[in-house]
Amino acid sequence: MSMIEIDGLNVWFGHGPDRVDAVKGAAFTVEPGESFGLVGESGSGKSTILRAITGLAPDWSGRISIGGRALTGHKRDRAFYRQVQMVFQDPYASLHPRHSVDQVLSETLQLHGFRDIDARVVRLLDDVGLGQKFRFRYPHQLSGGQRQRVAIARALAGEPEIVLLDEPTSALDVSVQAEILNLLTDLREEHKLTYLMVSHDLPVIGHMCDRLAVMKDGEIVEVMAVGALRAMQAQHPYSQSLLEASIAPGSRSA
Repeated sequence: MSMIEIDGLNVWFGHGPDRVDAVKGAAFTVEPGESFGLVGESGSGKSTILRAITGLAPDWSGRISIGGRALTGHKRDRAFYRQVQMVFQDPYASLHPRHSVDQVLSETLQLHGFRDIDARVVRLLDDVGLGQKFRFRYPHQLSGGQRQRVAIARALAGEPEIVLLDEPTSALDVSVQAEILNLLTDLREEHKLTYLMVSHDLPVIGHMCDRLAVMKDGEIVEVMAVGALRAMQAQHPYSQSLLEASIAPGSRSA
């Protein structure tokens, strides 16, 4: 049974003449323990798929199934949030500026119904490489990488099976990006997590993922194994252009 199954997914914003079709007929599966990437230019629809899964994009049709359970509408119950969590792009915006790290993690643990809060906070901080010295600091007292580690700890608090990663390193300094990607790789193995990761950066996807889907103008144009990506064996012309741009001197896969 696939952990994530997307079939014929359409997502749109607005109605009538103002309607914008952000995702059109997307289909892919993510297997247990797999890391699957969605890559494409800005506006290609990749982050919109994550929003549809989490209920943040209310207008959609098709099939979204999590662990064999089909989702409907845009309301998600507590069981969903125990199974699925998300790490956002901007770690500063996703943390309450007036809540300490301890408050962020303790409140999340309480919402998930855990009782041994103190021990779990300490364990979460250790898991993400921060330790207890960061427990009572506030977001403005942390670097970007440290804030993202707190955001990752918060996502892990409910012991999810699936973590959705929306450009988790793009707001960080280049020197810190590799540290966070390596942390995510280690956590995936340690906690037997399944990842669905969005990025515009092909090298990041190549480092983190087993398979990937390439998106253009709301459509998936190709699904490939990361081995094909590394071997420069993309089939679709758009995928080929992204690959070429990612290795051109001084350029990025936008």
